[in-house]
Amino acid sequence: MSMQADSGADVPAGTREVAQAAFPKGCLVMRIRDALGPLFSDEEFREAFGVRGRPGISPGRLALVSILQFAENLTDRQAAHAVRARIDVKYLLGLELTDPGFDHTVLTGFRDRLLAHGLEGRILDLLLERLADMGLVAAGGRQRTDSTHVLAAVRTLNRLEFVGERLRAALEALAAAAPDWMRAWMAPDWQDRYGTRVDAYRLPTDEQERRELAQQIATDGYRLLEAAFAPTTPAWLRQVPAVGVLRTVWVQQFTRTVTEGAEEVAWRGKDDLPPSRVLIASPYDPDARYAKKRGSAWVGYKIHLSESCDDVTEARRPHLITHVVTTDATVNDAMVVDAVHGGLADRKLLPAEHLLDAGYTSAELLVTAPVALGVSVVGPVRSNNTPQSVKKGGFGKAAFTINWQARQATCPTGATSRYWTQGVDSTGREAIRIRFATTTCAPCPVRDQCTRSIQYGRQLTVRPQDQDAMLERVRAEQATDEWKDRYAARAGVEGTIHQAVTTTGARRTRYVGLAKTHLAHVLTAAAINLIRLDAWWNDTPLARTRTSRLAALALAA
Repeated sequence: MSMQADSGADVPAGTREVAQAAFPKGCLVMRIRDALGPLFSDEEFREAFGVRGRPGISPGRLALVSILQFAENLTDRQAAHAVRARIDVKYLLGLELTDPGFDHTVLTGFRDRLLAHGLEGRILDLLLERLADMGLVAAGGRQRTDSTHVLAAVRTLNRLEFVGERLRAALEALAAAAPDWMRAWMAPDWQDRYGTRVDAYRLPTDEQERRELAQQIATDGYRLLEAAFAPTTPAWLRQVPAVGVLRTVWVQQFTRTVTEGAEEVAWRGKDDLPPSRVLIASPYDPDARYAKKRGSAWVGYKIHLSESCDDVTEARRPHLITHVVTTDATVNDAMVVDAVHGGLADRKLLPAEHLLDAGYTSAELLVTAPVALGVSVVGPVRSNNTPQSVKKGGFGKAAFTINWQARQATCPTGATSRYWTQGVDSTGREAIRIRFATTTCAPCPVRDQCTRSIQYGRQLTVRPQDQDAMLERVRAEQATDEWKDRYAARAGVEGTIHQAVTTTGARRTRYVGLAKTHLAHVLTAAAINLIRLDAWWNDTPLARTRTSRLAALALAA
């Protein structure tokens, strides 16, 4: 390889002189080098790289290049070119001016090695360790977390295009893995049918023709799977990932019935499809999922960013990203809070106060986080919006008296409940269902104010006593000005999400698969931290929230 296998502890004198002459006032890349030094040691990545053979390219330098790539939203080719051609990048990496750099494919191999050895979080861990030693990030204080959607690096296809392209992708993979087997087995007309991408020609518009095409694709897919799983077929052929994905997609999308030798293949109805959390939504990214939120639908993932948000004048340190979680698009925000707190605890960066929106908070979290972790969670809880609570004159939960010791509830008319069932709700959290007997509610003169059911009595769903009390307390507190002022700092995380989207291109992932997407998000977080550190060292103030002229008129009025 062209580079020496070290991370560049010192900047060569020639590189330093030329860089200082070219950038007399410095630049972001050079200031990072001056303030943090080499940053990454090759020893930190030793387990992912061999120690035998000729010296290779420094993994510590490749980690820096990867961060720079996201800080400037560069492709692999552009990043490799920057190493060869830019003086400031050579200064950052501690290279001689004559160093020829490396081929762009080296960056792909570097990412693959990190993922193969479970080191995808190492880059952000090392950066935060260095910043903690410098007093720029610390445990305690205040942090905030929010998420945004991430589009998969695939095209969105309709259902017919999806199954056609999935079958074609499986055929392409098998043609590369077992060409002789494909020649001996595949019918000649399949090359005409699946030789080009589905979007390369127009699909029929007539509904009957589209149905016939879907049946043809489904039948061909079943034929391929039968051949792949035949006893005479080499067993390793079934281990080709594309075959496994094809099998899963056909189970999810089609029904197959064989009656007296006659085969019938048909689409699954919408009600018969599996839920989005398991339904494969792309022929080329089996990890991506379809989700919809507030009218916006997408196929892909979610990124959850946590950052410090203490008052910069009091804490005398910048707002920095402390943790990143990547999930598929269907995962509820509340399900990642434990992962966020666990990651922060591992880095010894747990906050004293954690600001979260209503999507993350739950009664269980509000009760357990201060006790188990010493973290005070500040966030709104959803109001009681049952039909009875919303309806004027209706009997919501507040109208009932609950006797926790007797495990019984009393309604506004004085009747008592009969059933008290402890269990879990759809999210796996503890819940108690209280139900009144049908014979109790049927003759009640105010039944219409209490329940719409004509077969059963009124039912209440409540949390365990400590959680129920916490919910009622927070609902009362979040209406006060004091609580609103305390919670206002959470809004700043929206600016962090905007910075991730506009600066590093986080809205659409560069890579295929959940693991690679998470690595991209780790590099995104590291890149944003370096950009913010440079602004901090240069006394660049935090940007003020922009107010449109129309909104300003309303505020003035």
